[in-house]
Amino acid sequence: VYGLGAHVQGQDLTAARAVAARIRSGQVHINYPAWNPNAPFGGYKRSGNGREYGIEGFEEYLETKAILGFQDASAPSNN
Repeated sequence: VYGLGAHVQGQDLTAARAVAARIRSGQVHINYPAWNPNAPFGGYKRSGNGREYGIEGFEEYLETKAILGFQDASAPSNN
């Protein structure tokens, strides 16, 4: 029911990556790599969907806004 982090251990890198791709977890380590501050960290399922670290963590603090329908007053009208 949780999916914050997972680990896959193995000698066959192709098989380990295939297993890691199927795991529903926010971060999966293969053969205990060093910590990477650029890799996003966060969960799936009941662990939540927010992210920390990396560009995804930065984007958690942004509020995106789209403003549509403005036409420059000096531009010719399409009427």
